[in-house]
Amino acid sequence: MSPVLAGALQMVALIVALGLACRPLGDYMAKVYSSDKHLRVEKWIYKGIGANPDTQMRRPAYLRSVLGFSAVSVLFLYLLQRLQGHLPGSLGFKSIDPDQAFNTAASFVSNTNWQSYYGEQAMGHVVQTGGLAVQNFVSASVGIAVAVALVRGFARSRTGELGNFWSDMVRGTVRILIPIAVIGAIVLVACGALQNFSGIHEVGRFMGGSQQWNGGAVASQEAIKELGTNGGGYFNANSAHPFENPTPFSNLFEIFLILLIPFALTRTFGRMVGSLRQGYAILAAMVTIWVGFTALMMWTEFAHHAPAFQIAGGAMEGKETRFGIGGSSIFAVATTLTSTGAVDSFHSSFTGLGGGITLLSMQLGEIAPGGTGSGLYGMLIMAIIAVFIAGLMVGRTPEYLGKKIGTREIKFAACYLLITPALALVFTAAAMALPTPGHSMTNSGAHGFSEILYAYTSGANNNGSAFAGLNADTQWFNTTIGLVMLLGRFLPMVFVLALAGSLAEQRPVPATAGTLRTEKPLFTGLLVGAILIITGLTYFPALALGPLAEGLAS
Repeated sequence: MSPVLAGALQMVALIVALGLACRPLGDYMAKVYSSDKHLRVEKWIYKGIGANPDTQMRRPAYLRSVLGFSAVSVLFLYLLQRLQGHLPGSLGFKSIDPDQAFNTAASFVSNTNWQSYYGEQAMGHVVQTGGLAVQNFVSASVGIAVAVALVRGFARSRTGELGNFWSDMVRGTVRILIPIAVIGAIVLVACGALQNFSGIHEVGRFMGGSQQWNGGAVASQEAIKELGTNGGGYFNANSAHPFENPTPFSNLFEIFLILLIPFALTRTFGRMVGSLRQGYAILAAMVTIWVGFTALMMWTEFAHHAPAFQIAGGAMEGKETRFGIGGSSIFAVATTLTSTGAVDSFHSSFTGLGGGITLLSMQLGEIAPGGTGSGLYGMLIMAIIAVFIAGLMVGRTPEYLGKKIGTREIKFAACYLLITPALALVFTAAAMALPTPGHSMTNSGAHGFSEILYAYTSGANNNGSAFAGLNADTQWFNTTIGLVMLLGRFLPMVFVLALAGSLAEQRPVPATAGTLRTEKPLFTGLLVGAILIITGLTYFPALALGPLAEGLAS
């Protein structure tokens, strides 16, 4: 079987599996967030944290809860790393340095999972399972909670109430993430992924030296790492490591986990607003971008422009022979179009244009389908922008789902759109202008610039994947990328919840003959076009200096 056909068949199998799973999961999640009943274990949690799950919160209270919980999480994870050397199960590893501890705490709480350390050489069992794995669950559930709050803003009227954050966060963790992650971990263990709490042991001697590996609860963390679109690997090689991702089937299964909840949330959205066709329109826009980018990535990586590529059947540098170009391309697009950050190949080794696709995938805002929750609310923001553009074209006040998009709403949406590009581009410019950060680049010219641009784009969009080749374990990068991750995660949430509150206060507007039908294919096309044009206008100059220049020169 040719590598191209193998890649195409993997894509078909993935689409079929997602199609079968997303409908029941989307319906189930709509019931979870619409129910007024609490499980017994949930009641124990509410009692332990002192929260009343039945209290309805308006936008300020919901936002305070999100920020307060996340701030405490950052502090807890930071202290856990700083005390690692004094904790049992540390495997003899020392405590993490302050700048790296801050970077890692900000990374995992913001659902970014950027790593400037070697996992198997820095983190013991307590930090990995009691700190990082816990944040993989709760940071993902925070994202879903914020998305659900925005959906309630569309569904409700003449009230500013958006639900209860504590109830949404706990339900997302207990009823959705944990059950699916348990099943996912069992599948990965069956595939050969590691799952134990053994210490460091020697596995062999080579050329006068020895090779050592430490065990860990790898499969369980791998499952939630992908399901929660987190991305932080137990080992430095991430999902290219055979202990995390042993076989081609496990590779395809991990991609399935990455995409499952973000795609299923579109049906949840349709259920909660009372129109499944509105959810299908959003899903169609996500699928169009995802399939298009995956096909483009495969084309760039399979194109034979050099004798070495012809011999290998494509650009095999930096890719696992277990997965090939097809599996690596599908994984790379899935992980950068979502806020996952996991890698099964090294994006720095992709062709110049292939590396540019991974960059552009993040710069779209990671909305096709995006992260757990963040992808849905990001796409709904873009839908509001598209409706506004359509309103300008016909001279009519824009409406979306029966809500008027006025000056206030469009300002919130515009602020949301400007935050991440500003963070990525400003900090990239600062790193290139100052003398010290440039010393971390192992490549010069356009490729070196792409390393810096990728790092800050990854941090600002809460992706977490790295271009490789950049030494990010410095005080400058640990501190600045840590700040970018926190600002890129929580500043957009401020405007999402403000928008949700504004929409929930409105009276519903009846549809008329002049109302834009946002469930139709025409609107889906308008939405996809708006996303590509806005992203292109924002990032084209930076992309021209990096991956485009490199790709045209090769």
